Amino acid sequence: MNAESLFQPETWHRPGQGPRYLQLSRHIGRAITEGTLQEGQQLPAERDLAELANVSRVTVRKAVAELVEAGLIEQRRGAGSFVMGSAPKTEQSLSTLVSFTENMQARGRVSTSRVLDRGLFPPSPDEIMALGLSPSVSVARIERLRSADDTPMAIERSSLPSDILPDPEAVETSLYAVLRRRGQAPSRAIQRVTAVNVKGADAQLLCLPENTAILQIDRTAYLDNGRPVEFTRGFYRSDIYDFVSELRPDGG
Repeated sequence: MNAESLFQPETWHRPGQGPRYLQLSRHIGRAITEGTLQEGQQLPAERDLAELANVSRVTVRKAVAELVEAGLIEQRRGAGSFVMGSAPKTEQSLSTLVSFTENMQARGRVSTSRVLDRGLFPPSPDEIMALGLSPSVSVARIERLRSADDTPMAIERSSLPSDILPDPEAVETSLYAVLRRRGQAPSRAIQRVTAVNVKGADAQLLCLPENTAILQIDRTAYLDNGRPVEFTRGFYRSDIYDFVSELRPDGG
């Protein structure tokens, strides 16, 4: 696909689907992740791209800024904007119960958490099933955007019985650090990994084009006595995150 057809408005603009700069940014990001735009390839100059896409140069500038923030485009002074190569992926074992914060610290990376929502709520049917709760008790929820070195990597939505986490406001960065201080950290977990396409607000939070493939991981964690104390549904960027597991013979 040549530049003229790739950036034409009819290929990326949809009325009512958000600001033009975001739609253009997601379109270019999708072209990069799908390989239509290759590593090292130069984008058209700002003026040329604005003309091809039939938008203002300000719109182009904002779209490219989104791609730079997502690590998909590199701007070289005096040379232009170029497609970046894939960053080295971050590995996390599926066989070890470790928090996002601890995993990043072990790799020498600076982890941050942005709390999107938290509080005590009536439990949903899924939470009642996963945590073995009575419908009459409350559940603690905390939703966080997890980043490493300022790069958004995951959205995690965690639910816990309110007697395990009576004050969701106590969680700033690491949920497991709070649970350890209370003597109620889980000792094992069951995880289910699914491939999904990111949409809407989640795509914006992760700086990804809409419908990009990501990993959904549902984790139910248990205390030593078998009580389920955490249900987390996480959405992880598959372009920079790898989950690995070690398999051994069962001896049978």
